[in-house]
Amino acid sequence: QVQLVESGGGLVQAGDSLRLSCAASGRTFSSRAMGWFRQAPGKEREFVAAISRTGGSTYYADSVKGRFTISRDNAKNTVYLQMNSLKPEDTAVYYCAAPPQTTGWNQIFTAEYEYDYWGQGTQVTVSS
Repeated sequence: QVQLVESGGGLVQAGDSLRLSCAASGRTFSSRAMGWFRQAPGKEREFVAAISRTGGSTYYADSVKGRFTISRDNAKNTVYLQMNSLKPEDTAVYYCAAPPQTTGWNQIFTAEYEYDYWGQGTQVTVSS
């Protein structure tokens, strides 16, 4: 069982930065790839970024590539999402997610169905 708790959301202006954190419980965090998703009002949840268990591989949605950076600290059981140059269209509830079991060294998942554990979400609002 994995429990995830996101933090770091807030209200910012366009062009500002935020760093989201996701703290995970359990001793298998370092053995799992992790992902970030977001859901804007009236829209379906969408993939944002993913990172392999070692942090050596990352993958981003085109909409955030070059602006967002996913990273992890396995010693702290935490995954981060650094968000720079924020835009109003980045406004959403952001969720971190973990797959149902341990993953390969460089394995990454981008599809929602590949994740079983989800945090409660943290709201990010970007004003223009």
